[in-house]
Amino acid sequence: MKQSFTEYLTEKKLRKTEERYAIFECICRFSGHFDMYSLQEKLEETNFHVSKATLYNTLDVLEDGGLIVRHQLNAQSVQYELRALAETHLHLICMKCGAIREMKDSMLKKDVNNLKISRFTPEFHALYIYGICSKCKFKLQQKNGK
Repeated sequence: MKQSFTEYLTEKKLRKTEERYAIFECICRFSGHFDMYSLQEKLEETNFHVSKATLYNTLDVLEDGGLIVRHQLNAQSVQYELRALAETHLHLICMKCGAIREMKDSMLKKDVNNLKISRFTPEFHALYIYGICSKCKFKLQQKNGK
């Protein structure tokens, strides 16, 4: 993936800075979703200090390069994940509490990958299913006396 990043930077005539590579390597160590706060925290743990502007700019570059996916899962939260991981699962999002659960579904993934779409070539996909989690549903039933 580092080589893909380098090729993208070269193609777009962007600088190959130590900060960009350090941020990308840190992102590659996440096993799932991450947000700006957790990324900055992980970098700080290794005594690598960068400004929020550098983080946001690097995330934009990585997103434009197709290496990460930006998820706006609800109004309050923007999360990111490596594109290679994003296609392995779908997202179940509770509309009450905002909880996000990942679910693997190999049949659904196969069906999506086999879609033939006229005059369109899919590059990647992300699936979000919005609903109410079991905890919130239980609370609602208790509140309504059911």
